[in-house]
Amino acid sequence: MVSRKTSAGEFIASDVRNRLRSMILGAELKPGQRLVEDDLCERLNVGRTPVREALLLLQGEGFLSRERGWVVETIDRSQVHAIFESRAAIEAATARLAARHAEPGELEALALLIEAMEPAESLTRGELNTLNTQFHKLIVTASKNMFLGQFHERTQFHYWMLRVPILFSEAEIKETNLQHRRILDALVKGDEDEAERAARDHVEATMAIVEPAIQL
Repeated sequence: MVSRKTSAGEFIASDVRNRLRSMILGAELKPGQRLVEDDLCERLNVGRTPVREALLLLQGEGFLSRERGWVVETIDRSQVHAIFESRAAIEAATARLAARHAEPGELEALALLIEAMEPAESLTRGELNTLNTQFHKLIVTASKNMFLGQFHERTQFHYWMLRVPILFSEAEIKETNLQHRRILDALVKGDEDEAERAARDHVEATMAIVEPAIQL
């Protein structure tokens, strides 16, 4: 009986953690924002215990810190280069594995996402970012490695929380789409070396645009 209650409690806490993490990644909860347990209980319609457990889990994952209460973690912009280096390493690793393990349906879905991103002039920046995120998350899924998936999600938090107001030029957006196609071509061919190179080059090309625009 005790084990059943414990399992149910752990499941609820895990669900609350996932919901809060999605709210952080989606900027519904912003960097530096203070979180009040009672407010979260009411907002998520759950008890205090699973909320506390979820907050502790998110603290361990680096999403939250405790400073006289719970606070959504902020990003030190002086670490931008390290964030991009981590992103490049993880994207390269997941692309290599995806070239080995991707299923036909996943490759088709990636192709559709690329097509959806190509009329970039008709998309808002938010829409383009959403499609781009879906593209990269699907490659992670296709890698069939849950641990890399966790690392990817962690770097995603740091990556998007930079909050850099940079508008990519039309030429840069087109180049980004070509980079996506290069990654997909390698995945379709099952070329692990090229998939790894293409994914790393893609992140480093973005870093070359973003890093100089950030005042450190």
